[in-house]
Amino acid sequence: MTAESPEPLHRGELRVSHADREAVVERLSEAAAEGRIDLTELDTRLEQALNARTYADLAPLTADLPPAVALDPGQPLTLKGGFHGAERVGRWRVPSKITAYGGMAGVKLDFTRTDCRLPEVEVEAHGQMAGVTIVIPEGWAAETTGMDPGLGGLRDKTTPDRLSGTPLIRLVGTGGPAGVVIRHPNGLERRRLRRDKR
Repeated sequence: MTAESPEPLHRGELRVSHADREAVVERLSEAAAEGRIDLTELDTRLEQALNARTYADLAPLTADLPPAVALDPGQPLTLKGGFHGAERVGRWRVPSKITAYGGMAGVKLDFTRTDCRLPEVEVEAHGQMAGVTIVIPEGWAAETTGMDPGLGGLRDKTTPDRLSGTPLIRLVGTGGPAGVVIRHPNGLERRRLRRDKR
C-alpha cells in the first residue's frame, strides 16, 4: 500500500510573509489618504493586517478597495541656478528624480504645496557657488547619507518623524563651496501656509 499524498493547500490557507502584511498596510494607508476609509476603520484594519497569519486573513481587508494605481514617476527635472537663480515653489508636479545645480545665484526647491504620492524622490543637489535650499513639509523625512558635504557642507534641519504615505527625499550630490540646506518650513513660511488654507 502506498501512503496517500496530502491534499495541496488552497492559497487562502497559505501563510503570509512580513512583505505581504506590509503591502496591505501600505494599501490601507493609501485608501485612508484618498478618503475611502476613515481613521477608525483604518486602525481596525491595520491591526487585523499586522496580526494576519494566512492569505484568507488578509484578503478581506482590501477586497472593497480599487486596485492601487501605478504612479507615474514623471520626466526627470533639472534646475540650474546660473546667473539668475531657479526655483520650484507653489503647486508643481514632483517627478521621482530632480537634479539641482546652484550655479552663481542658487536654487530653491519648495515641496510644501505639492501633492506628491510617490514613495521616494531622489534629489541630486550640487551647491556650487550659491547653494541649494530644499524645503519639505512637516511629516516628510530625508535620507542624506549619500550626500558629499563638500566645502560648503550639508545642513540637515529635518526631523526623522515620517508620516505614513509621505515621500522619502533621498538626497545625493555634493555641497560644493556654498553647501546644501534641507529643512522644514520656517516661521514665516508656516504662517503663509496656514493663511493659504483658510
